[in-house]
Amino acid sequence: MSHGYTHGGWAPRGRLAEDGCIPLKYQLMELAEGGYRQRTRRNVADSDGTLIVNLGVLEGGTLATQVFAQRMGKPCLVVQCDALAMTDAAVNVIAWLRGHSVKTLNIAGPRESKRPGIYRLTGELLQAAAAVACFA
Repeated sequence: MSHGYTHGGWAPRGRLAEDGCIPLKYQLMELAEGGYRQRTRRNVADSDGTLIVNLGVLEGGTLATQVFAQRMGKPCLVVQCDALAMTDAAVNVIAWLRGHSVKTLNIAGPRESKRPGIYRLTGELLQAAAAVACFA
């Protein structure tokens, strides 16, 4: 959003998030029925590819995201922020996006409460990827 990219996607009924209601500044459509799992499935289905930004073991809803992408035959890249330097990860992301002609990107990952620091690292990765894209 800070770079002016359009954004969207799906939110669970009631715009539920673990810390309350998702603010309206996030232009998400609310599912008529369903929760987190249905939201995840729709976001994978409606995208050209899914980028999973992760720390530690892939599990829970984050693992389900990868499984949905595999079952739908959608490109999916998992970036382990605890395994790669940020610049290397960003170069991989840009190459993957271009290699799969991804126009609509689903970005997923674990909750901050389960993986402290993931929100900051995801922001850093996206910033680094934007910089790489400008120079590549």
